[in-house]
Amino acid sequence: MTTQPDVITESRDPDPGTSGQEAQSSATLGGESKRSIEQIALLIFICIPFVALAAAVPLAWGRGMSWLDLGLMVGMYFLGCHGITIGFHRHFTHGSFKANRPLKIALAIAGSMAVEGPIVRWVADHRRHHKFSDAEGDPHSPWRYGETLPALMKGLWWAHMGWLFDEEQTSQEKFAPDLIRDPAIRRISRDFWLWTAISLLLPPVVGGLATMSWYGAFTAFFWGSLVRVALLHHVTWSINSICHAVGKRPFKSRDRSGNVWWLAVLSCGESWHNLHHADPTSARHGVLRGQIDSSARAIRWFEMAGWATDVRWPTPERIAARRQEDVKEAA
Repeated sequence: MTTQPDVITESRDPDPGTSGQEAQSSATLGGESKRSIEQIALLIFICIPFVALAAAVPLAWGRGMSWLDLGLMVGMYFLGCHGITIGFHRHFTHGSFKANRPLKIALAIAGSMAVEGPIVRWVADHRRHHKFSDAEGDPHSPWRYGETLPALMKGLWWAHMGWLFDEEQTSQEKFAPDLIRDPAIRRISRDFWLWTAISLLLPPVVGGLATMSWYGAFTAFFWGSLVRVALLHHVTWSINSICHAVGKRPFKSRDRSGNVWWLAVLSCGESWHNLHHADPTSARHGVLRGQIDSSARAIRWFEMAGWATDVRWPTPERIAARRQEDVKEAA
């Protein structure tokens, strides 16, 4: 497997006949800076699902959850999670594989239904994170304020969700010019509100029709929409915070990314974060024995079906070259 650059950082001209400002504004909601209305919407989407998650246990204790609710929550969770991990992250951000047009569009929409922001903005932020990982310029490093315990606690809050309220500084033209040039991806990014509405309304519609009751629609909305979104948000944010503060580091990287095993299933393999930062374009993050990586498994299925090509699978030699010397000796 040949070495590939991990991120795209240089700007190229947008579509002919389109100014940089027009391309930028057409790419995402809000362009370079988050407006007040976006800040309010962001606050709502964080606080309301979080309150729903806090109420989940006492509600489930009674009769507030059915097998249908559980199925909708799990199904919608892993649809959005794999849309983020396979689509937004491994395909669009790092180019770990090439997807045919239908798969590319499907991954962009599935990732958008995770309600984590427009795809162009998401990719630009993440490419910037890799360029400045755990250094000045990283949009969400937990080491932002220092290494003392109070500083780390403050930094963990910042990396987990505080950075979302900061003034947006990532240049989408610089960090995601390839996505801006793609009309279909620009449209999907611009229509983020539509995918959010579909994501939140689909569970109650299914729940209401399946039970033919408003109560069935309500419980499906609670579990399949609110609780599911809250859980997925906090698992995703934990990759930014927890996986850059703790965890084993068997591979050489220039930052503090670590492997956190207990997040592996819920993060669809993303919490094997140390290998990812050691080899960002790898299509598989869980490369050691016993490391579950459902995203890599799905990419393999896409490859077998002919939907994904040029997959950058890690070879034993490439993995060995990135191992820490002390880990090699201990093994």
